[in-house]
Amino acid sequence: MMSAPRTITGISAYLDAAAQCGGSVAPLLEVLRATSPNSLLPLPGSGRTAERFRGLARIAAVDVTAARVIEPHLDAVAILAEADAPEPEQGTTWGVFAAEAPGDVLLACQDHDRWVLRGRKPWCSLAGRLTSALVTASTPDGGRRMLAVSMGAPGVTVEAAQWVARGLAEVVSGPVTFDHSPARPVGGDGWYLDRPGFRWGAIGVAACWWGGCLPVVDALIARARKRPEDALLAARAGELYRRLDAGRLALDDAAARIDAHEVPDPAVLAYAVRGTVADAVAATLDVARDVLGPAALAFDEGLARRCADLELYVSQYHRGRDDASLAGHLAGGLLAW
Repeated sequence: MMSAPRTITGISAYLDAAAQCGGSVAPLLEVLRATSPNSLLPLPGSGRTAERFRGLARIAAVDVTAARVIEPHLDAVAILAEADAPEPEQGTTWGVFAAEAPGDVLLACQDHDRWVLRGRKPWCSLAGRLTSALVTASTPDGGRRMLAVSMGAPGVTVEAAQWVARGLAEVVSGPVTFDHSPARPVGGDGWYLDRPGFRWGAIGVAACWWGGCLPVVDALIARARKRPEDALLAARAGELYRRLDAGRLALDDAAARIDAHEVPDPAVLAYAVRGTVADAVAATLDVARDVLGPAALAFDEGLARRCADLELYVSQYHRGRDDASLAGHLAGGLLAW
């Protein structure tokens, strides 16, 4: 069987909570509040990036919701470290709110000796349940900055979200409004998107997608072993294993190159890895529907929830648009690498 990566000792309490949460967010956040943010997984580019990616995959293999909760928390820790900003305090839980939508504008302005936020930010996952967040905002001169904000700061209002998702049902994402809310800048203008770590965080999300697939492929392989005469079933099992193993190799290669500082264009690496893993997730969901069938999706609560969680989570990958962006970064093709 395709087994999940080994457990990382620094996240053992979180893995225990993930195994018992059943898609509930509360016990996961409770563990994060009780754990030093810097003791969970290594930072990307620290020489232990493979351990970070494998840890994220291991969490997702246990529970996809658990991976969706911890990944932005860990990303925020990495962003603050990369900016040489103060480390997050124990007891805090973090999100990264960087999405944009037409009609929603968040403006960061200097007010005497401090920065304040005004406007509306869409797609703020778990905003009503976190203590802190990193948000991206426009500046009056047309630039873009990242800022740290307390979710309990004056003027911060988490709007009610019409969240009807069947996947990641408790990871509610909705708008937050800011009215002269104090914030602390993290990095300079354009820093958040320009830094290599932006791409390493995107690959970390792909590691979560990949790990979320593992119980499905294990279920398929187990079924194929019970039906050795079913050549079509064996073929689907073999194909899915190949696709997921390609994703594993892509993640391991990316980690090694990140740690060796051998990445000419971080965007190329991130787009390629995410696309490879997203293809494997699509194949996994196809197998769950076509081979494991309606009985599994209707009567196996864990599998049904996993597939729904994965389908929503991987929708962060914009097929076609992301490949077009990848092409825009290519200079000399594969031989140039």
